[in-house]
Amino acid sequence: MTDDDPSESGDPGRIRSIAVHRDDVATALEATLRSDREVVLRVTPPFSGRMRARLHSLGSVGETDAGAETDTDDDPAPIHVDPRDLVSEVPPYPEVDETTADHPDTDVDTRRKRHTESVESWREAVRESVVDSVELDAGGGDGDVDTVEIDVAALG
Repeated sequence: MTDDDPSESGDPGRIRSIAVHRDDVATALEATLRSDREVVLRVTPPFSGRMRARLHSLGSVGETDAGAETDTDDDPAPIHVDPRDLVSEVPPYPEVDETTADHPDTDVDTRRKRHTESVESWREAVRESVVDSVELDAGGGDGDVDTVEIDVAALG
């Protein structure tokens, strides 16, 4: 959501909040932790009061955002929110080897089931720990890193 009265500031709007789906946060975090891709939640301009951050892959860690829209000086850049910033405390991801070590005497099907349950418990913990606010780069463009705290509306 933005402040949309440009007559007072000459600014098209300051973002006050973003909406994120709890499942999108868990999916983005899991993909980032489990692969060499950096997956973020992305808010694209034009910003409006009913904007929702959506999943977006930046590719491998350290790559640029290939295929992103080119911005002109008049257009604001998309905002990328790291899913780790949207969770109060990132729980350790359950690895298959850990599940196997915890239950060495069980058959393969039982270990798979227990690992699936561990992953679902991890995803539920992430969904339940989405924060109420997040600090984002204000994007002043002057080289200084200014941050602004905005509200997070968790959906789902």
